Amino acid sequence: MAKKDTAKKPAEEAAETTAQAVETEETAAAEDRTAELEKALQDANDKHLRTLAEYDNYRKRSVREKEQAYADSKAAVLTELLPVLDNFERAADNKDAALADYQKGVDMIFNQFTEIFKKLGVEAYGEAGDTFDPNIHSAVMHTEEDGAPENSVTDVFSKGYRLGEKILRPAVVKVVN
Repeated sequence: MAKKDTAKKPAEEAAETTAQAVETEETAAAEDRTAELEKALQDANDKHLRTLAEYDNYRKRSVREKEQAYADSKAAVLTELLPVLDNFERAADNKDAALADYQKGVDMIFNQFTEIFKKLGVEAYGEAGDTFDPNIHSAVMHTEEDGAPENSVTDVFSKGYRLGEKILRPAVVKVVN
Protein backbone atom coordinates (compact mmCIF):
# COMPACT_ATOMS: atom_id res chain seq x y z
CA MET A 1 0.00 0.00 0.00
CA ALA A 2 2.84 2.33 0.47
CA LYS A 3 3.40 2.44 -3.25
CA LYS A 4 -0.18 3.40 -3.88
CA ASP A 5 0.01 6.26 -1.39
CA THR A 6 3.21 7.47 -3.05
CA ALA A 7 1.58 7.19 -6.47
CA LYS A 8 -1.34 9.25 -5.33
CA LYS A 9 0.81 11.99 -3.99
CA PRO A 10 2.19 13.19 -7.33
CA ALA A 11 -1.31 13.11 -8.88
CA GLU A 12 -2.76 14.96 -5.94
CA GLU A 13 0.12 17.41 -6.02
CA ALA A 14 -0.41 17.98 -9.75
CA ALA A 15 -4.14 18.52 -9.19
CA GLU A 16 -3.41 20.79 -6.27
CA THR A 17 -0.86 22.74 -8.32
CA THR A 18 -3.35 23.04 -11.17
CA ALA A 19 -6.05 24.21 -8.76
CA GLN A 20 -3.65 26.75 -7.28
CA ALA A 21 -2.70 27.96 -10.75
CA VAL A 22 -6.36 28.32 -11.74
CA GLU A 23 -7.08 30.07 -8.45
CA THR A 24 -4.11 32.39 -8.98
CA GLU A 25 -5.29 33.20 -12.51
CA GLU A 26 -8.84 33.85 -11.24
CA THR A 27 -7.48 36.03 -8.45
CA ALA A 28 -5.30 37.95 -10.92
CA ALA A 29 -8.27 38.38 -13.29
CA ALA A 30 -10.49 39.54 -10.41
CA GLU A 31 -7.80 41.97 -9.26
CA ASP A 32 -7.46 43.28 -12.83
CA ARG A 33 -11.24 43.66 -13.11
CA THR A 34 -11.34 45.36 -9.68
CA ALA A 35 -8.57 47.74 -10.78
CA GLU A 36 -10.46 48.50 -14.01
CA LEU A 37 -13.68 49.15 -12.08
CA GLU A 38 -11.88 51.33 -9.53
CA LYS A 39 -10.32 53.36 -12.39
CA ALA A 40 -13.74 53.71 -14.08
CA LEU A 41 -15.25 54.78 -10.77
CA GLN A 42 -12.45 57.30 -10.22
CA ASP A 43 -12.94 58.67 -13.77
CA ALA A 44 -16.70 58.94 -13.28
CA ASN A 45 -16.23 60.62 -9.90
CA ASP A 46 -13.71 63.06 -11.42
CA LYS A 47 -16.10 63.83 -14.28
CA HIS A 48 -18.95 64.37 -11.79
CA LEU A 49 -16.85 66.74 -9.66
CA ARG A 50 -15.80 68.70 -12.76
CA THR A 51 -19.44 68.99 -13.85
CA LEU A 52 -20.42 70.25 -10.39
CA ALA A 53 -17.59 72.81 -10.47
CA GLU A 54 -18.58 73.95 -13.97
CA TYR A 55 -22.22 74.32 -12.90
CA ASP A 56 -21.22 76.30 -9.81
CA ASN A 57 -19.08 78.61 -11.96
CA TYR A 58 -21.96 78.99 -14.45
CA ARG A 59 -24.39 79.85 -11.66
CA LYS A 60 -22.01 82.45 -10.17
CA ARG A 61 -21.32 83.94 -13.62
CA SER A 62 -25.07 84.13 -14.35
CA VAL A 63 -25.70 85.98 -11.09
CA ARG A 64 -22.87 88.43 -11.85
CA GLU A 65 -24.13 88.99 -15.40
CA LYS A 66 -27.69 89.56 -14.15
CA GLU A 67 -26.50 92.10 -11.59
CA GLN A 68 -24.33 93.80 -14.22
CA ALA A 69 -27.21 93.93 -16.72
CA TYR A 70 -29.45 95.50 -14.08
CA ALA A 71 -26.81 98.09 -13.21
CA ASP A 72 -26.16 98.84 -16.90
CA SER A 73 -29.85 99.30 -17.72
CA LYS A 74 -30.35 101.48 -14.66
CA ALA A 75 -27.36 103.62 -15.67
CA ALA A 76 -28.66 103.89 -19.25
CA VAL A 77 -32.07 105.18 -18.09
CA LEU A 78 -30.52 107.63 -15.63
CA THR A 79 -28.15 108.89 -18.33
CA GLU A 80 -31.17 109.64 -20.52
CA LEU A 81 -32.79 111.60 -17.65
CA LEU A 82 -29.77 113.75 -16.75
CA PRO A 83 -30.46 116.41 -19.42
CA VAL A 84 -33.97 116.83 -17.96
CA LEU A 85 -32.44 117.39 -14.52
CA ASP A 86 -30.01 119.91 -16.01
CA ASN A 87 -32.90 121.86 -17.54
CA PHE A 88 -34.81 121.86 -14.24
CA GLU A 89 -31.70 123.23 -12.52
CA ARG A 90 -31.39 125.98 -15.13
CA ALA A 91 -35.05 126.89 -14.68
CA ALA A 92 -34.69 126.96 -10.88
CA ASP A 93 -31.56 129.16 -11.10
CA ASN A 94 -33.26 131.69 -13.42
CA LYS A 95 -35.06 133.73 -10.75
CA ASP A 96 -35.49 136.82 -12.91
CA ALA A 97 -37.45 135.15 -15.73
CA ALA A 98 -41.00 136.20 -16.54
CA LEU A 99 -43.91 133.84 -15.89
CA ALA A 100 -44.35 133.22 -19.63
CA ASP A 101 -40.68 132.22 -19.90
CA TYR A 102 -41.08 129.78 -17.00
CA GLN A 103 -44.17 128.31 -18.68
CA LYS A 104 -42.29 127.93 -21.96
CA GLY A 105 -39.35 126.30 -20.13
CA VAL A 106 -41.61 123.85 -18.25
CA ASP A 107 -43.33 122.94 -21.54
CA MET A 108 -39.95 122.31 -23.18
CA ILE A 109 -38.82 120.14 -20.25
CA PHE A 110 -42.11 118.21 -20.37
CA ASN A 111 -41.66 117.60 -24.11
CA GLN A 112 -38.07 116.50 -23.54
CA PHE A 113 -39.22 114.11 -20.83
CA THR A 114 -41.98 112.58 -22.98
CA GLU A 115 -39.50 112.13 -25.86
CA ILE A 116 -37.19 110.20 -23.53
CA PHE A 117 -40.11 108.00 -22.50
CA LYS A 118 -40.97 107.33 -26.16
CA LYS A 119 -37.33 106.51 -26.88
CA LEU A 120 -37.33 104.02 -23.99
CA GLY A 121 -40.58 102.46 -25.21
CA VAL A 122 -42.81 103.74 -22.40
CA GLU A 123 -46.39 104.44 -23.44
CA ALA A 124 -48.90 106.56 -21.51
CA TYR A 125 -52.55 105.48 -21.45
CA GLY A 126 -55.79 106.39 -19.73
CA GLU A 127 -58.14 108.92 -21.30
CA ALA A 128 -61.67 109.96 -20.48
CA GLY A 129 -64.06 107.85 -22.56
CA ASP A 130 -61.90 104.69 -22.50
CA THR A 131 -63.56 101.44 -21.48
CA PHE A 132 -62.65 100.51 -17.92
CA ASP A 133 -60.26 97.54 -17.72
CA PRO A 134 -59.37 96.43 -14.17
CA ASN A 135 -56.09 94.99 -15.47
CA ILE A 136 -54.76 98.40 -16.46
CA HIS A 137 -56.98 100.87 -14.54
CA SER A 138 -57.38 101.51 -10.85
CA ALA A 139 -60.89 102.83 -10.13
CA VAL A 140 -60.88 105.07 -7.07
CA MET A 141 -64.33 106.58 -7.63
CA HIS A 142 -67.51 105.72 -9.42
CA THR A 143 -70.43 107.83 -10.56
CA GLU A 144 -73.91 107.45 -12.01
CA GLU A 145 -74.24 109.53 -15.17
CA ASP A 146 -77.04 109.46 -17.67
CA GLY A 147 -75.94 109.19 -21.27
CA ALA A 148 -72.45 107.87 -20.44
CA PRO A 149 -71.72 104.26 -21.43
CA GLU A 150 -71.47 101.81 -18.54
CA ASN A 151 -67.93 100.88 -17.42
CA SER A 152 -66.39 103.87 -19.12
CA VAL A 153 -63.75 106.18 -17.68
CA THR A 154 -65.06 109.69 -16.96
CA ASP A 155 -62.06 111.28 -15.25
CA VAL A 156 -58.36 110.41 -15.17
CA PHE A 157 -56.57 111.39 -11.96
CA SER A 158 -53.19 110.05 -13.07
CA LYS A 159 -52.21 108.45 -16.36
CA GLY A 160 -51.06 104.88 -16.54
CA TYR A 161 -47.77 103.82 -18.10
CA ARG A 162 -46.70 100.58 -19.72
CA LEU A 163 -43.51 99.24 -21.21
CA GLY A 164 -44.57 96.81 -23.91
CA GLU A 165 -47.05 94.50 -22.21
CA LYS A 166 -45.77 95.25 -18.70
CA ILE A 167 -47.84 97.74 -16.71
CA LEU A 168 -45.51 100.16 -14.92
CA ARG A 169 -48.35 102.02 -13.23
CA PRO A 170 -52.11 101.59 -13.65
CA ALA A 171 -54.16 104.64 -14.58
CA VAL A 172 -56.10 106.03 -11.61
CA VAL A 173 -59.62 106.79 -12.85
CA LYS A 174 -63.25 107.57 -12.06
CA VAL A 175 -65.71 105.11 -13.66
CA VAL A 176 -69.41 105.21 -14.63
CA ASN A 177 -71.40 102.31 -13.14
